[in-house]
Amino acid sequence: MDRLDAMTAFVAVADLQGFAPAACKLGLSPSAVTRLVAALEERVGARLLQRTTRSVTLTDVGARYLERARRILADVEEAEGSAQAERTQPAGRLVVSAPVGFGRLHVTPLISAWLKRYPEVAGELRLTDRVVNLVEDGVDCAIRIGQLPDSSLVARAVGDMRRIVVASPDYLAARGVPKTPAALAKHDTIQFGALAAAPDWRFQDAGREIRVACTPRFTTNVADAAIWHAEQGGGLTRVLAYQAAEGLAAGRLKVVLRKFEPPPLPIHIVYPTSRLLSAKVRSFIDLLIETADWRFAR
Repeated sequence: MDRLDAMTAFVAVADLQGFAPAACKLGLSPSAVTRLVAALEERVGARLLQRTTRSVTLTDVGARYLERARRILADVEEAEGSAQAERTQPAGRLVVSAPVGFGRLHVTPLISAWLKRYPEVAGELRLTDRVVNLVEDGVDCAIRIGQLPDSSLVARAVGDMRRIVVASPDYLAARGVPKTPAALAKHDTIQFGALAAAPDWRFQDAGREIRVACTPRFTTNVADAAIWHAEQGGGLTRVLAYQAAEGLAAGRLKVVLRKFEPPPLPIHIVYPTSRLLSAKVRSFIDLLIETADWRFAR
């Protein structure tokens, strides 16, 4: 048994929670991965994985061993990388995931600038509003807006995002400007479903959360549709600041209830845990920090 191969197989099974997906990632048969992990367990004298017909989970010993195995494999990768001059320069294909609207407006220009800076690389931007599994989906890094769940991913804060309520000037002139969240009960509202599954709109006043139950006249799962209807005088809608930026700049929308806005949401770039970042990921993060102005809480 090659111990490094066995560790690699074990880490892949733990990350992907299954022998079949680990085998696919490693280019091995499921039986070969099973033998490697079994040999590793035999060598350490303890069961590392708990197997059932439906799932594969770590034992307590396996969870502790996983941390050490990651460090060992990272050290080996770092040692090999230091001996390969080409690894000091970005190479290969960088795959980035981002929310659809934000990615189209703000991540696309960043990838374009990165490709111009490093002509030997290729880039792929995957736009989706679902939270992707970086390991399973073959994604190098992802841009995420909002609070992050606990995970093994490394997260670096790169900006912040206001949640705002907007309406057209014509609508506000006809129906009045709401001065408090409670005043929303007298207004037509437009619900953007991707921002909140429930119709409650949340605000803050002196650190105290306020929830307002709205009965929307129009509901959609696409921000562009909600914003367009608001611009036509359809009512008030609650979206992320970047989604309404164009309408605000053109005067088609105005922000209301600003002093009651909840704290801004963080924007992070996340990537899998590793002490040795590939040059392509590190260079992309460096360019983001250097050039991107993703502060939407002003």
